[in-house]
Amino acid sequence: MDVLHDRCAALDIGKKDLKACVRRPSPTGCSRRQEIRTFAMTTNALLTLRVWLVAEQVTLVVMEATGDYWRGAYYLLEDVLNVILVNAAHAKGLPGRRIDVSDAAWLAQLGECGLLKASFVPPEPVRNLRDLTRYRSTLAVERTREAQRLEKELEDAGIKVSSVATDILGASGRAMLAALIAGEDNPGVIADMAPGRVRSKIPALVEALTGNFGAHHAFLCRLHLTRIDELSAPGATGVHRRRRPTGPRLPAGRAAGA
Repeated sequence: MDVLHDRCAALDIGKKDLKACVRRPSPTGCSRRQEIRTFAMTTNALLTLRVWLVAEQVTLVVMEATGDYWRGAYYLLEDVLNVILVNAAHAKGLPGRRIDVSDAAWLAQLGECGLLKASFVPPEPVRNLRDLTRYRSTLAVERTREAQRLEKELEDAGIKVSSVATDILGASGRAMLAALIAGEDNPGVIADMAPGRVRSKIPALVEALTGNFGAHHAFLCRLHLTRIDELSAPGATGVHRRRRPTGPRLPAGRAAGA
């Protein structure tokens, strides 16, 4: 096939090191020559790799998306070289590979002929934003799991408050949980702490709060609530409950500023 990149390089990336293959024209111009070197995945070694590739006047660098290991090499090379990240499945699906050809050499052969499709790698500001939003989503999921663990402990103690109070982490639910953890064992006293509309459900709450809640359950519930509060802190994750406006309520059918 026609060669689109006279000087092409490919990287076979692992956790500890990588294999770099550079393919270039031979002095006679009748064939292609290649050179394979091994570099560690440390920053200094990757900088040495970059110097070598620049000295070889490489016009295209190909690497597979291997876990997260490709990031360090990609970020150090993208500023000075034309680097593309390819899906490993695309390279493996192409026919014609010889058994004795290494992964780096095979990628270099495909890259020099333009047979590989580059995956989209967002610019650095977008990557930074992705890291933050994905971490926030992870923490939100963890908060939900911690709330489920809390409810599991209550079920283990025979406390069915979640079947009466819609949100056990709301104002009424937290007040009753605090009383349980503090050692209050009178369901009537705990149910009487329910504010607002939940007070209409006090008889049902008394039944739901009757159980076998002991010191062990109190200890675990305290741990769960502490973890939930940490994950709900606005400065930590942004995963927090929206407060209701404190200003006067507008009459029905009227909008602010009308």
